Amino acid sequence: MRKNYFLLLLFLLFSLYTSAQFTRYVVRFKDKSGTPFSINDPSQFLSARAIARRARQHIAIDETDLPVVPRYIDSVRLSGNVTILDESKWLNQVCIATTDSAAIEKINSFPFVITTQPLKRMADSRIILRNEREDRKKANEQTGQTMRVASPNGIKGNYYSYGNSYDQIHIHNGEYLHDKGFSGEGMLIAILDAGFYHYQSLPAFDSVNANRQVLDTYDFVDNDSSVNEQYYHGMQCFSIIAGNIPGQLVGSSPKANFLLYVSEDVYSESPVEEQYWAAAAERADSAGADVITTSLGYDTFDNPSFDYTYADMNGHTTLIAKAATLAARKGMIVLAAAGNEGNNSWHFITTPADADSIISVGAVDNTGTVASFSSYGPSSDGRVEPV
Repeated sequence: MRKNYFLLLLFLLFSLYTSAQFTRYVVRFKDKSGTPFSINDPSQFLSARAIARRARQHIAIDETDLPVVPRYIDSVRLSGNVTILDESKWLNQVCIATTDSAAIEKINSFPFVITTQPLKRMADSRIILRNEREDRKKANEQTGQTMRVASPNGIKGNYYSYGNSYDQIHIHNGEYLHDKGFSGEGMLIAILDAGFYHYQSLPAFDSVNANRQVLDTYDFVDNDSSVNEQYYHGMQCFSIIAGNIPGQLVGSSPKANFLLYVSEDVYSESPVEEQYWAAAAERADSAGADVITTSLGYDTFDNPSFDYTYADMNGHTTLIAKAATLAARKGMIVLAAAGNEGNNSWHFITTPADADSIISVGAVDNTGTVASFSSYGPSSDGRVEPV
């Protein structure tokens, strides 16, 4: 009997140790029973613009559009030392932060909970930690200052003088569209990325800022509305779309309106970022976005136990691919980078580029030659993505 007690003690200690290794979890719910919301009154959870987009495309509002049941969220929040980070109505789940193993055990006992899945380890020596915002600013200061484009003699269309951005525009026949008056007017574009460093002060965004074309911002990593001081990658992507310095840089859609959302934590790599992305995509949908564009992709993580294989790139395995597919089915055009794995052992697309019904975008030079780093299709289930 004493031996059995000892084994039980070891099991309990192992369970506590294992649960303590994680700080982020997704809690999945069985249903939306007892919801106070109704698909017959979508104005409770969708903007008028979002409702109009659905109507225009004959897309029905269904149960996936209903918010997560509030009493489910409250039960999880009150289960112990738990913080609700965000939620996904499409996937019917919430993301939580906790190291309270008793709370996890209690949450798993709820009859409306399907499962609790760990997404992020506690920090250890193998993981680069995310520092305070002031440290982020210092880390990006030098890089951010190199983003200003040199001033050449501009190559002109009838409407814009493109400068160094001409090749980027021309390979898509963008100057033809611009000359026809299509510069993004009336469109709402959501950019999901890693940060938009100094977009409020860089000259490329003078027009965007002066005309108040950024309608919403949110950082799903830090849970606040400021995205101006984070990493520069999202800012670079934003400039390709929205930049406007005549004779130097003109983006593809400089007159569109924008939603800027941070979902990528550049200081670590874990599946929790997929959940952040899903929450950001849903916010874009609710705001009535026409387009979601994201230059992010996932295959391996700091904790190898979370790593994907190419077989997982089938459009319905990863959390982020499921969210991207749903985003497309809600009537948004979803564009995702194919990935940067073309010249390494992975080679193929990363997720969410494997998602169904989206546009996966590869990289080419100004002659149309595929960049060596650009990932390749097909998805593992044989679909040819437009890469």
